[in-house]
Order: sequence, then structure tokens, then C-alpha cells
Amino acid sequence: MARTQTDIFISGGGIAGLVAAAAFGRAGFSVILADPAPPVASAEDDGSDLRSTAYLQPARDLIETAGLWDALSAHATPLQTLRVMDTTGWPPTLRAARSFESSDLGDRPFGWNLPNWLTRKTLAETLSNMDGVDLRLGVGFARLVQREAHAIVTLTDGSALQARLVIGADGRASPVRDAAEIQTDIRRYGQKALAFSVTHPHPHQNISTEIYNRGGAFTLVPMQDHQGGPASAVVWMNDGAKAQDLLTTDIPALEAEMTERSMGVLGHLTLASPRRIWPVVTQSARTLTARRVALVAEAAHVLPPIGAQGLNTSLNDIAALLELAEKAPGDLGTAKMLDAYERARARDIHARARAIDLFNRVCKSGDVQVQALRLAGLKAVHDIAPLRRTVMQAGLGTR
Repeated sequence: MARTQTDIFISGGGIAGLVAAAAFGRAGFSVILADPAPPVASAEDDGSDLRSTAYLQPARDLIETAGLWDALSAHATPLQTLRVMDTTGWPPTLRAARSFESSDLGDRPFGWNLPNWLTRKTLAETLSNMDGVDLRLGVGFARLVQREAHAIVTLTDGSALQARLVIGADGRASPVRDAAEIQTDIRRYGQKALAFSVTHPHPHQNISTEIYNRGGAFTLVPMQDHQGGPASAVVWMNDGAKAQDLLTTDIPALEAEMTERSMGVLGHLTLASPRRIWPVVTQSARTLTARRVALVAEAAHVLPPIGAQGLNTSLNDIAALLELAEKAPGDLGTAKMLDAYERARARDIHARARAIDLFNRVCKSGDVQVQALRLAGLKAVHDIAPLRRTVMQAGLGTR
């Protein structure tokens, strides 16, 4: 069987993989992307990703460069303020609250929030008509042969292709990473996170709220109105057993508990979607590259859902890889380019992983002394203006 020739093969049609396909296609490279699971049509469909992502300023810049922002902007909610609330005990008692304003850093919001399932659906629809991008949804990666000048990829439908660069954007259980024999390190916390959406009587005023207590953070992220009323996405981290209980708790009891957990900042919270659950871990690939292979996104790193770092770090991977490819197109997929990618991204990824790992351990702890440290840290980071701006800038991930 004849092999299809392409500059880049991308395994994985999640948000990161789709953005990468558009960015490289728009830059003039030929791209084939395969993913065994097509996007869902609605939030209620089985397998829908009910998490949302706050696309920070650098991520939005990449999405605009890829020609995708116009398709997404109508669904985006700007995030002007991050409110952090420190609580203890049950029922929770508020100890301190601080607000971080995007105006401290300029006239743009921190980011723009979008539901993951809708983003993926919209991106796939947009890419289906994009020149230079061959989108193969419903077909997966099967085998990889790495050679000096190219890689040979076989897909699950039996088709074969030859690519100068293979990008693994196929998730925390990445088959490309496994085929390239790249090992991972993983840290577990005994936590799981619930994701769902809610409606509430009080407007969110474009404020994202993180509320700390034992077990992890409870986060309310602004969304567009749902059925004419204010709505937010929720990510709720807990010890694993507690999270499993909440997954199946009857709706009135769940609504009462999440309203209490949220300190009632938006009034009574009403469940507005199904519930999804996933494990909270930190996972890092030991190297980001192999011969003719680059890992991005969750194939390279998985982070706890804190501070909107996960997908934004993933899009920083793609921006770095794109910059190297545009700078020297003839080096696409070579050891020279891949070594430069490793140098560009490994330090930042590992630094963010260490910082979020520590932050999550502090936030989930029920130890009185650790909770006192958490409270003191929140006050110091907010109340010392130079430190506040430095931490905010670092969180945005501006390159």
C-alpha cells in the first residue's frame, strides 16, 4: 500500500491536537491528524468533557495565530478577576478572601473561559474546511517506525503515512509516547475531581472563584448564561472516596452541599449538567522527544486542575514547537529541532509541575499548621504588590 506523505502527523484530536493542526497548517505545513473518538455533539452525550478552560493571554494569542479565535469568541466569557477564599472546618468558616485583578497587568482580561466539549466540537468543524489539514476522526494511531529522515505511521484503518515529524497529543495514556518508549513519572494524591456546570441567582461578574478547604479546591469559573440565567463551571477536588460519593449523591443533597462548600458566594447552586469525575495526578514524561517524535499536552505532562495551568501549559508547548518549525522549516523533525524543543519546554514544565504539586498538597491538607501556612501565603502573595504582580505574571505563562 502506498504511503501518504505529510510534513506532520498528529495523534490526538483533543483541543491541543486540533490547535496544533490548525497552527501548523496555517503556517504552510501539511498536516494529518487522527483520533479514534470524534467530538460529541452536546454536553449530555456520553464521553463529553464537562470541564472548562480559561484560555490565558498567551493561549489566546496562539489560537488567533491559528485562525481559530473567531469561531470560538462567541462562546467565550472573559475573566477579569480571580477571587481566592481560604476556609476551614465544616460547615466551612471563611478566614480570608483576596481578589486578584487583571487590571494590575494591563487592559486585557486574565483569560477567556470556554467549555471543553464545545471548544473541541467547534475546532473540529473549523478544521474540516482548512487547507493543508487532513482530519481523520474515528481513526486512531496503531504503529510507529522511526527512521533517520522520517517516521512511518500506521493507523487503525490500515492506512500508512510518512511524516517528517510525529506529534503525540494523545493524552495521559499516549500510544505515541508508548510506541516511542518514553517513560513517565507519576505522583498520586488520593484525590479525584468532579466537573459539572451550575446555575445560580447572583451574577458572577466575570469573577473566577477558588475556595480552599480540606480535600482540595472548589472552583467556580464564569460561563455564559444558561437558559437565561447566570451559570458557572465547577471543578471540585476531594479525597477519592468523598468524590465518588458526590458523583452519585442525589441532586438535592448535592446542591445543598456544594452551595455550603461555595460559601453561598453566588447563592444557591443548581446542577445544570451531568457530572464527570477523573483522578488528580501529576504525570511527567521523562523526555519530551524521541527520534522524529515530539510530545505535547497531556502526553508530556498532566497537572492538577489548579490556576488554569493544564491546557495553557499544553498550548505553550505547541507555540514553542511552532516557533522552531517556522524559524527553520528544513529542520522539521530533526534531532537539532527536537533538542531545541526539549530545551525550550522542559524547564518550564518541570517548574510548573513542582509548584502545582506543592500548592495542591498545601491546599488539600487538613493539618492545622499547613492550613496556617496556606493562609499566610495567600495574604503575602496578595498584599505585597510587587510579589502579587510577579506571581500573576508567572501564572499567565507569558513567554
